[in-house]
Amino acid sequence: MVETDEILENRIGEMTRKTKEMGIPLMIVIEGAPASGKSRLSNALYMALDAKYTDFMATRPPRDIDLRYPFLQRYWNHLPKNGDINIHFRSWYAQYIEYKTNDVRENVKVDYREIRQDIDHFEQSLMNNGYEIIKLYVQSTEEVRNRHIEKLRANPVLKWKAEEFAERLSKIDYENEMKQFLDAPTDCPWTVIDFEDKGGAINTLYSTIIERLEKRVKKELRKETPKVDGEFTADYQPEFFNFDFEKEKIRKKKYKEILPDLQSRMREIQFQLYEQKIPLVIVYEGMDAAGKGGNIKRIRERLDPTGYTVNATGAPTDMEQAHHYLWRFAIDTPRSGHIGFFDRSWYGRVLVERIEGFASNKEWKQAYEEINHFEKSLYNSGAIIVKFFLSLDKDEQLERFNDRQDDEDKQWKLTDEDWRNREKWDLYVQAGEDMVRQTSTDHAPWHVIAGNNKRYARITALRKVIEACEARLGE
Repeated sequence: MVETDEILENRIGEMTRKTKEMGIPLMIVIEGAPASGKSRLSNALYMALDAKYTDFMATRPPRDIDLRYPFLQRYWNHLPKNGDINIHFRSWYAQYIEYKTNDVRENVKVDYREIRQDIDHFEQSLMNNGYEIIKLYVQSTEEVRNRHIEKLRANPVLKWKAEEFAERLSKIDYENEMKQFLDAPTDCPWTVIDFEDKGGAINTLYSTIIERLEKRVKKELRKETPKVDGEFTADYQPEFFNFDFEKEKIRKKKYKEILPDLQSRMREIQFQLYEQKIPLVIVYEGMDAAGKGGNIKRIRERLDPTGYTVNATGAPTDMEQAHHYLWRFAIDTPRSGHIGFFDRSWYGRVLVERIEGFASNKEWKQAYEEINHFEKSLYNSGAIIVKFFLSLDKDEQLERFNDRQDDEDKQWKLTDEDWRNREKWDLYVQAGEDMVRQTSTDHAPWHVIAGNNKRYARITALRKVIEACEARLGE
């Protein structure tokens, strides 16, 4: 027996209340050619859902400000939090087609095939971390679309809409472009809805969503308790966090000679990056008291403060925990021509969260690939990415802790957590080396720097940033 729209609406309400209670974030993507009927289907769905936790996100053609950020930035910005729902009326797919058709290059550095991969990786990362993505493609014949346009054209109030649809249909081969996505193998499949029969289309829309949510709820109820032990190796022997720290030094006199010239060159580079609209992302990880803050200070000391931001990462807030772990970093990536410093970063997933048991073994293991894909998407949108891990030996760390403890002006820098972390030194070494092995790539390399001598670490980092920027500027 075919269920009525009212029955299906009630069932959708019931299922989305369950996903809300279970904290499952839901993203419903609705694509279709202009005048295909997706507006009417989208509104029917929006009316069936609880407005308290449902957002309707309409993707418009990119504006100038959109072109200053990575291709996927606005979708990271508006991710639903756990239990909430986004209806994407047009989405990253419509944006991709718009960009490709108009050969938009302001924030696309690479071939558009790379951007297609970024879309696949974006969806996979969301699904890996609990997001349910339901993709619906509204299909209609040319006759149906023309009939819709003519009906709009006959109404003086809506005539402008008809002209807009007709213009977009003439400029963009939307159906052909979408076909490559509809036919491609994916872990996040499409459901095609035929709009020839409006009543049947709404029935298919509701039934598809209900079926997917019922399946997801059952899956959640069957979930087993994940392993959370970090999988550390006993008696782990460091491979590349060991240095002959006595050799990695710069004397004070030479440091004072070298530093001003490097800082002046960094300031010149800042303006060159701005002129060429190239974003720069500088990531710092390392042991407590390794000198990350002082290192960042020396790089930015002579920069124009209107052109950079420093993002100091602490424990996630309740709002941040209710989102994908990359969300709080993705929303802070710098716009084109600007510099973003990250004093600790998204690598917390494979460092502190692995060590402290805040992430399951499955979560931190899959994060290596997710992070690589995230950084590749930033690179594909034009960013230079430079990553530093500052290493120091255990005795040097203890000396710095004691200095801070004895200095009233620096006592605020030392916390009980620092002492607790010190007790897990060997775990941090292993997790850090695993991180470097798994996530040092051609487009986002790690630079492990000996940090016992702060002057050496500062000069080395400045030089690495300048080298990376000069290489891009010279292309």
